[in-house]
Amino acid sequence: MSNSSSLTQFLLLAFADRRELQLLHFWLFLAISLAALLANGLILSAVACAHHLHTPMGFFLLNLSLTDLGCICTTVPKAMHNSLWGTTTISYTGCAAQLFLFAFFISAEFSLLTTMCYDRYVAICKPLHYGTLLGSRACAHMAAAAWATGFLYSLLHTASTFSLPLCQGNALGQFFCELPHILKLSCSHSGYLREIGLIVVSACLIFGCFVFIVFSYVQIFRAVLRIPSQQGRHKVFSMCLPHLAVLSLFISTGVFSNIKPPSISSPSLDLVVSVLYSVVPPALNPFIYSLRNQELKDALRKMMTG
Repeated sequence: MSNSSSLTQFLLLAFADRRELQLLHFWLFLAISLAALLANGLILSAVACAHHLHTPMGFFLLNLSLTDLGCICTTVPKAMHNSLWGTTTISYTGCAAQLFLFAFFISAEFSLLTTMCYDRYVAICKPLHYGTLLGSRACAHMAAAAWATGFLYSLLHTASTFSLPLCQGNALGQFFCELPHILKLSCSHSGYLREIGLIVVSACLIFGCFVFIVFSYVQIFRAVLRIPSQQGRHKVFSMCLPHLAVLSLFISTGVFSNIKPPSISSPSLDLVVSVLYSVVPPALNPFIYSLRNQELKDALRKMMTG
């Protein structure tokens, strides 16, 4: 038995035992990370350089790309390193940093997606007040609040988790340092309950954001159905579909990974699900937004053709 004071490293879950499959995972993760870096980098450059994209949605999309880059750069490099060199270890400090950064970027991303939902709601349901409610100062304050929420959330959970005595070994059943898997190593009942209390409070806040999102989209769809022309309805749906697709991908993968039935749980399935919610969304988000946003596609085309 060991405790947290004597722990110097954790053992991460390996993707495969065979060397060929480890190298396959390395090249697969390399391709996904390069695609995510390139796509999000292009969106950042396009929004920064194209003046017609200096809108509230463009500003929030820029911030969303930053969180996607942060998620990819937090989890994938260490997984690639372990697959390439055939190791499974991560240092105690590195694990704490990875947990903090991943929680920070994931919670900031959810806050930004909620804010972007508010942007769509105001644009469609209260278009006459759009300039007033979503001015440059208001957008800056909302983005700052999203980042601050992510920082506070990750700081509280990381400090609480790594203050617990860990005496159940050092093997994590995950390819990166994730909160539930570290909690399984704890042997402190009171500390465990404290962290569970933080998780319950966080879940209530997340549920409140989810209720706001559902309410906003109900109002949006009601407003869309009142538009007389089919062309007008199609234009409004085109404005909302990218955000709705990104939001659905983010929520569905995250919810399934946390509440999947124990009867179907297995290390292989847990590994696939964790990749689906931690790696795939940051890589797909820029493609989803660029597919239905003609202004963004035009800006990217002009930037790439000089």
